[in-house]
Amino acid sequence: MEFSFGFIISIIIAIYLAIDAPKHNRNPWLWGILGFLFGPIVLGIYLIVTGRKVAGWIILVISILLVILVILLFAVGMYFIFNGM
Repeated sequence: MEFSFGFIISIIIAIYLAIDAPKHNRNPWLWGILGFLFGPIVLGIYLIVTGRKVAGWIILVISILLVILVILLFAVGMYFIFNGM
């Protein structure tokens, strides 16, 4: 379920970037592919580059914090698994 939710979010971000990029003289293929692969982080960068800095920085910071949180939770989980709780 979580995988499909993330996949759908990536597709939505990719479509948005591919449609919006030509309006700002950007390459829609590049931004669409990057948006699909890296999701909200690229969306934040795109918004910053195209002049919507406040929304871009908010999305970028939240995305990076969530990635760091997932990495830390994974590391803690691996620690407990390999050290036998």
